[in-house]
Amino acid sequence: MISQTTIQQILGRLDIIDTIGSFVKLKKRGSNYLGLCPFHNEKSPSFTVSPSKELYKCFGCGRSGNTISFIMEHEKYSYVEALKWLANKYGIEIEETFQTDEQKQTQLAADSLFIINAFAQQFFSSQLFETEEGQDVGLAYFKERGFREDIIKKFQLGYSPEQRDAFTKEAIAKQYNTDLLLKTGLVANRNDQLMDNYRGRVIFPIHNHSGKVLGFGARILKSNDKAPKYINTPENEIYIKSKLLYGSYLARQAIDKADECLLVEGYTDVVSLHQAGIENVVASGGTSLTPDQLRLIRKYSNNLIIIYDGDSAGVKAALRGLDLALEEGLNVKLVLIPDKEDPDSYVNKVGASAFSEFIQRNKKDFILFQLEVALKDAGNDSVKKSEVVNRMAETISKINKVEDFTKQQDYIKQCSEILKIEEGGLHALVNKFIRDKITVQERKQPFEDAKQLEENAKRAEESGYDDATFNLLFKDDLQEREVARILLEYGKNNWDEERLVAEFIFDEMVDESLIDNKEVLQLIKIFKDELLRNPELVNRNYFVYHADPKLSALAVSLLNFPFEESDHWKKEYSQSTGYQKSLFKQSYEDFIKTLAKENESQLMGFLKMGEDKSNEGVESAVNYLKLRKVKRMLLENQLDLEKPHTEEEFGMLHQTHEHLKQMEIELSKKMGAVILK
Repeated sequence: MISQTTIQQILGRLDIIDTIGSFVKLKKRGSNYLGLCPFHNEKSPSFTVSPSKELYKCFGCGRSGNTISFIMEHEKYSYVEALKWLANKYGIEIEETFQTDEQKQTQLAADSLFIINAFAQQFFSSQLFETEEGQDVGLAYFKERGFREDIIKKFQLGYSPEQRDAFTKEAIAKQYNTDLLLKTGLVANRNDQLMDNYRGRVIFPIHNHSGKVLGFGARILKSNDKAPKYINTPENEIYIKSKLLYGSYLARQAIDKADECLLVEGYTDVVSLHQAGIENVVASGGTSLTPDQLRLIRKYSNNLIIIYDGDSAGVKAALRGLDLALEEGLNVKLVLIPDKEDPDSYVNKVGASAFSEFIQRNKKDFILFQLEVALKDAGNDSVKKSEVVNRMAETISKINKVEDFTKQQDYIKQCSEILKIEEGGLHALVNKFIRDKITVQERKQPFEDAKQLEENAKRAEESGYDDATFNLLFKDDLQEREVARILLEYGKNNWDEERLVAEFIFDEMVDESLIDNKEVLQLIKIFKDELLRNPELVNRNYFVYHADPKLSALAVSLLNFPFEESDHWKKEYSQSTGYQKSLFKQSYEDFIKTLAKENESQLMGFLKMGEDKSNEGVESAVNYLKLRKVKRMLLENQLDLEKPHTEEEFGMLHQTHEHLKQMEIELSKKMGAVILK
């Protein structure tokens, strides 16, 4: 892990205008900078960068963040990868934190595998272009497939010669570790002899999203029934097949720009489509889609078009992973290439333009296509038809996000019409699957959490408090976020001669359990802990650039810069100039009247100046927490009052109730709140 010292060095050197300006053409507009958003297609610039706040926000698509999150989003890097990119940009040497021996060994192994793979890629590429065998066999094969030389070099394709140990000898001569060579799958041990595993095959390097070679796919060229058509790298520290998509490194920006990802099966499909100018394409490698692969796609776009062969095997392959895709919130379409064709052959046959038109014209809704296939298989069998209804209801139930409610209802309507059943019946069946899923999830929920939710609901119901009060007590997320915002904005400011604003808040914070928002609570706790341990370190940027993306996103959302006053507004209406100007626009008689002693309040209205109201906000946030505590105590006291008591006990409880009610009224007055009950 990168040390905190290195991270602070990077943060100290960051220049958001310089970094984002490397990717976006920015123009100064007031104190901010404006440009065309790199995350969506727009003609008028709405992408705003604030150098003072070190934040960006697009008022078109809503994306916002800081310098590090921009690199993560734009380049699809992890937090650590983004830090390394910035360290390299600013010439900062990376210092690693303390690691256990096991962690060191794992990291060392991973680094070594990357180095070996990079060496192997260069070896295979040089064999392809610089040897007679490579040109006659490997390069000839690629050119026969219609691949141009620039595309071959773009994908770093290569060739492994027929000689049984050409690569092995070269690698050992370079003193690469034999155990690691075996782990990469580049070398095999047969009868206690090391030899090349990919000999006589063309090589397809597989990259991660930052361009490093993770492994290889090797295709046989000679007809051999005993040998597999493709050999892939075995799983190791860096190569995990379920988390990879071939071509993602070269496709990521094209997918982001098109807001659409094309998914094919094979390596050559990807290469051919790229050559045709269709670059928003990746390959699954012929396996069923995994949750990790779907999440990788979702990093780039929510729109997925699956392009598979039109034969029965292709159809079945396409239908696998559908439910997973729906659960990940992807909008899935399916395109079947004409029979006896694949994307590679078809794009070469009809050309790029006709291929793109074919895709747009023939993409089918995935769910409706699944229904079509299922009904065809069921025929007139009533039992199988019943199974189809259940299967479709379960599939539709996977579309269970709030924002997708309308989409779910549309599917219910369309499917009920196709199935010739009542819409209400299918709707009830979908809801049953949703309820069953919720029940399973609730069983997994920790018992104490479930018990607390039940207690909260019971108390709210018994109290007779209105919804507003209940929300204040249990669900008032806006107020909780305000406490966190104040800590970020003003936490390091002086409250008085002895305490910081943050220290005042923590001193006055009566009960941390009053905060329901877990992310807000985490931020508050971390701020409190770091204030004791590293007071110099903890500030707004500590959270804006935090390694935890949820905390960073929360901090950015709390600190999002507002619209700034325009020069016209400042001149005509602002508190610092506009009011004064309006004073002198009055007629002479009105001006004199305004200056009269009895009109002091009117005069002050014209002379209104900007005030620092940060302390008011701090007090309001603190009083809010106190009010929540008082309301909770009132509920508890009320429940106690309903139980049998002696006259003395009842009197004490009643006195406590009156005292708490008075505190509630006083705190509410301070906050400007109205107590309805």
